[in-house]
Amino acid sequence: MTVQIIGKSKIWLGISSILVVIAIFAIIGKGLNLGLDFTGGNLFEIKFSKVEADFKKNGKVDKTEILKGLNVTLNEIGKEIPQFTSESRVVQIDDKGIALIRTKEIKEEEKSKFLEKLKGYDSYEVLKSEKVGATVGKELIQSALLAIIIGSLLIVVYISWRFELRFALGGIIALLHDATIAIGAIALLNFEVSSSFIAAILTIIGYSINDTIVVYDRIRENMKKNKGVPLENIIDKSVNDVMRRSLNTSITTLLAVLAILVYGGDTLKTFMATLLVGIGIGTYSSIFVASPIVYLLEGKFKNKVN
Repeated sequence: MTVQIIGKSKIWLGISSILVVIAIFAIIGKGLNLGLDFTGGNLFEIKFSKVEADFKKNGKVDKTEILKGLNVTLNEIGKEIPQFTSESRVVQIDDKGIALIRTKEIKEEEKSKFLEKLKGYDSYEVLKSEKVGATVGKELIQSALLAIIIGSLLIVVYISWRFELRFALGGIIALLHDATIAIGAIALLNFEVSSSFIAAILTIIGYSINDTIVVYDRIRENMKKNKGVPLENIIDKSVNDVMRRSLNTSITTLLAVLAILVYGGDTLKTFMATLLVGIGIGTYSSIFVASPIVYLLEGKFKNKVN
């Protein structure tokens, strides 16, 4: 069965336009739920008595066991103090068993309540308690945006050299489409955004352009073999030629991403959810967005390859 790409391009591009508009409204209207990496907050460095005793006796500690028990207590505290829920805190255990707990900014009375309730886990000594700034500052955000802009320009240059300018523009529009929808989805879901979110968006861009170039390569190959054939027919044939390959690759990747999203824990939730949406929509755009844009840029009255 041959899927009509150009003949039904209004449908495919219409679906994309609706998704992009929803994503933009979500980003502007609702905004992103920025995590500790972006907002800063409070840092507690705590040494627990039993853990210290185990370290002195054995010279090492079971980090996994400490983290498991401590998280149970913190989850209980999180029911009264939102900054200590699993989504709003970051907990690390060092080699000596000392706990580093980062949370969103809390008031003094909440801090006192937290320290009191923490005794339910074990007696302890507070080694450090201070406010900390964002680990992802304006400079890093600007650097990430600059990297995306420079990368996009280089993609335009490369695809223009290897194919044609209209292919490059189609690829960039597809990239913007994928990134916007992925960011909008995270805004709608209200997932907390950390530094790994930037890595997820960059990963989506790389994955999407790779898939798009595979489609473009087949279009170029068929253009050379079928001179004089309407561009509409060439694009339809080319996309259908590689569609199974694109779908199989994406489905296997998405299954792995889905498994990690379900079983990987809260710390990976935003990263994997972004990849899940981005890879899925990236596959759609490579097939149903990038190629129709190439055709539209060619012009309806110049749809034959000379």
